[in-house]
Amino acid sequence: MSGSNTKALISLFLVSVLWGCNYPVSSYLLQGFSPVFLSTVRICFTSLFLIIVAVVHKGMKRPTTSEWKYLVGVGIFGTLLNQTFYFTGLHHTTPANASLIIAMSPIATILLERIIFKVKFTMKKASGAIISFIGVFSIIGVANGSFGISWGDFNILIAMLCLSISLLFIRGLAKTMPSFVITIYATVLGSVLMIPAAGVERIVSGTVVSHSLFMWILLICAGVLAQGVAGFWWNGGVAKVGAGTASMFMNIQPFVAILASHFILGNHIMLTQIIGGMLVLLGVFIANMPTVKPIMSTGANKSA
Repeated sequence: MSGSNTKALISLFLVSVLWGCNYPVSSYLLQGFSPVFLSTVRICFTSLFLIIVAVVHKGMKRPTTSEWKYLVGVGIFGTLLNQTFYFTGLHHTTPANASLIIAMSPIATILLERIIFKVKFTMKKASGAIISFIGVFSIIGVANGSFGISWGDFNILIAMLCLSISLLFIRGLAKTMPSFVITIYATVLGSVLMIPAAGVERIVSGTVVSHSLFMWILLICAGVLAQGVAGFWWNGGVAKVGAGTASMFMNIQPFVAILASHFILGNHIMLTQIIGGMLVLLGVFIANMPTVKPIMSTGANKSA
């Protein structure tokens, strides 16, 4: 393995750990900020960082009319709705549950591709989807010995579906735009869309703003590092080792979130979360497992 590939793999691992820790950090920040306000300020700091990167890079292409349509879709589903439901849900559930539900996004994307684009649904993908659904049900379907789903978990489910829908728009954009350009435009557009949402929150339920300097520093670091810098590290790693190898590192995040939540927030690690998480990740792995093509026999291998 070359030195550059080793460096890329280390970067992907560190990003996955950072993103896993981001769940309990976000949950901690919700102790001092209201959900939509927190999401809005955080994404605005991320956008500011990305704008600086764009100015320094000087290689941003202007989107076409059709590309803007895709970008608006990413901004609405990937930022506005995803972030609103995510932080609202995280305010009422555990970071561990949130990370495990979000981990099911690749399965939801496969299902949406089947419904919207009529993409062939193979037995492998069907098996993976069923296993993942069983995993999610074991995490959120049973509470205190009875069947049910909490308000927080329901919001995280909606956030996961919105994220999956945004991935469909991103796949359309990826045919004509580099990933880092998509990230910059979509994030900045999403932050603009979040500002009215924060205003609605203020009118409906009121805005909670922490006066702690530490909380604000943590918020800025989460926006710039976890969403800005880490995104570029991830894209660089994907470019080096490929999307298939990089996607395997996504499976690290839920278990990092569970451990980090235990040490940062004091949350108990539940057996249902471990079992459900393993099922979710197993389902995702099976559904995305590459198909092995049979090796054609040649004349030299035939018996006389």
